[in-house]
Amino acid sequence: MMHDWPKMATDMATPLKELRGGAPEVMAAFSGLAKAANAPKALDAKTKELISLALAVAARCDACITFHASSAVRLGATRDEVMEAVGMAIFMGAGPAAMYAAQAVEAFDQYAAKQAG
Repeated sequence: MMHDWPKMATDMATPLKELRGGAPEVMAAFSGLAKAANAPKALDAKTKELISLALAVAARCDACITFHASSAVRLGATRDEVMEAVGMAIFMGAGPAAMYAAQAVEAFDQYAAKQAG
């Protein structure tokens, strides 16, 4: 296992709290942007989360992967859906994206196993 993704999410809580306290206006604006972008309209919440996970892979953002993998599990995404989403990231991001796609799948599997008990 490369990372303990649920632990990474927990470990990010304090730094994110510090960021929210240190840059409250910026973080409030970011929160508003996230709320508007995630509002289900033509695309449902699960589809948007799969897009976010693929973008996290393409951006090579470990913390983004952990949060979006967790949300994908919570929203009922299947492993096959995750594979298709990260497949698009690989297509768009080539070799480096493939390495992060493997990590995104690992993160998804850990959250799914945690949810399953």
